[in-house]
Amino acid sequence: MSAETVTYGDDIRYRRGVGMMLLDRQGRVFVAKRIDTSSEAWQMPQGGIDEGEEPRATALRELLEEIGTDKVSFMAESRGWFHYDLPPELARVIWAGYYRGQVQKWFLLRFEGEDSDINIQTSKPEFCEWRWAEPRTLPDLIVPFKRQLYCDLLEEFREFVV
Repeated sequence: MSAETVTYGDDIRYRRGVGMMLLDRQGRVFVAKRIDTSSEAWQMPQGGIDEGEEPRATALRELLEEIGTDKVSFMAESRGWFHYDLPPELARVIWAGYYRGQVQKWFLLRFEGEDSDINIQTSKPEFCEWRWAEPRTLPDLIVPFKRQLYCDLLEEFREFVV
């Protein structure tokens, strides 16, 4: 089994990754709309951990790749790992059906730059729009299969997020 894969029980494979809850100076959360969907679903940045890569380094790399900046400071790290399952119709096509979902280490980060530092038109764009959202609205913005994860993250980082 590679470092990118976690297996549970009956050979149920999850992709190892990280997620980033990025707060601006007003305590709002960065969310972006994926370029590969027509739905109104928004999400926080996330991405897979490469072989030999530490989660914290992955978080910075993924921010650069997805939003064009890593002007952040680390505020907190999730105590454990969170996971979500893809719906069966997506699990068959995403990652060629190899993974059931993702298991992720999450980081709470403070954005230290200016909005003009954010550039979602990266070399391999993943997002078509972005905005700052009130934390309490996160569960309503995300696709249904990640809703519980976002509720759990709000609880995990509750001392920092109002």
